[in-house]
Amino acid sequence: MYLVKDISGAICLMAVALVLLGTWPVVLAVLERRGRLPQHTFLDFSVTNFLAAVLIALTFGQIGPDTPETPNFLTQLTQNNWPSVLFATVGGVTLSLGTLATQYGWAFVGLSVTEVMASSLKVVIGTTLNYFLDGRINKAEVLFPGVGCFLIAAILGSLVHHSNAADNQEKLAKSLANYSKNTRNTASYDDLTKLLLEKEGPKDLEEAKLDAPENTQKLEKVEAGTAEFLVHLEEKRSIKVLGSHTLLGLGIVVFAGVFYALFTPAFNLATNDQWHTLPAGVPHLVVYTAFFYFSLACFAVSVALNVWFLYRPMVGVPRSTVAAYLRDGEGRWLALLAGLVCGLGNAFTFMAGQAAGYAAADSVQALPLVSTFWGVVLFGEYRRSSRRTYTLLASMLLMFAVAMVVLMASSNHRRPL
Repeated sequence: MYLVKDISGAICLMAVALVLLGTWPVVLAVLERRGRLPQHTFLDFSVTNFLAAVLIALTFGQIGPDTPETPNFLTQLTQNNWPSVLFATVGGVTLSLGTLATQYGWAFVGLSVTEVMASSLKVVIGTTLNYFLDGRINKAEVLFPGVGCFLIAAILGSLVHHSNAADNQEKLAKSLANYSKNTRNTASYDDLTKLLLEKEGPKDLEEAKLDAPENTQKLEKVEAGTAEFLVHLEEKRSIKVLGSHTLLGLGIVVFAGVFYALFTPAFNLATNDQWHTLPAGVPHLVVYTAFFYFSLACFAVSVALNVWFLYRPMVGVPRSTVAAYLRDGEGRWLALLAGLVCGLGNAFTFMAGQAAGYAAADSVQALPLVSTFWGVVLFGEYRRSSRRTYTLLASMLLMFAVAMVVLMASSNHRRPL
């Protein structure tokens, strides 16, 4: 079994994980904005996310000698380590619920703010738990100021969302005023929103007519950040958000952040057995075995929930069927790629956490630095926004950058339990 044993190696893994974990949300958001149903995308994503865990376990988990203290992956599958397996499973369930929620949060709140708020809540809660579970191996005087920076970033993220929502409403209101002036018709902002929402089309995917290429070309001709851009995007995307209440999006993101906060502490307990639940003489789960069970649980929950959502969708998303999912190959390879990237990113995070402490490894939650870059470049987020929104956005990203550096600086060698 291959283990990372030095701080520099752990920090390198954190850096790679940061890029990977900041990129996969962008891929899924692209597919949603192109009109692909989130249920279809997440089913594809879940398959390769689990296959990444199997790949890591059969390679890194089988490299090197198989000793009683650090058995290889296949050896551990037959050992009596069910308490630790249970913790790993709980971690996989919470990650699945958090990731599922963020997929809807991207539509309602935007990619940048969703990732910032969810990651910040994850750090504030999860990193504090990991600090105590890890026997306080991280430097508290460095770690907790970093946690505070994440908390400030989360608050700024909610302010960015509120400010940007106000900017979008102002753009639409001006567009409506021009429409009323030109047509000599009077209509309210709510009337415009209702009209847009009524243009969703049939709720059953089997009856829907796919005109994504035509819509995509139309959207590409519209300048990002304009009212026309917002209207065309709403017509094309699979999750309709215009007219929704601000608190709905923020509520989804808070839900995601709370569940995200629990998966690394559960994984920490699975690999280090701080509560001494394993039978005497049974070695701790190695990180690769724990990651396998973790990903297996994540896969099972994701598939079960998304098959249910095919027939009982949330927040106005069109219904679908298993047969329709199997026929929907548009964008499938991107969803599969996103799952693989996410799985590798999580694996590297856990490998770094086992070496330098899971509290320090939570520095990868600065992934919104990467996601926001892609959101601005690819999606035109915050284009033509107010100076207030730009100021809040810059402050949020600066606080995130500081938090990431501070958490990495708190790394320390793990002491044997």
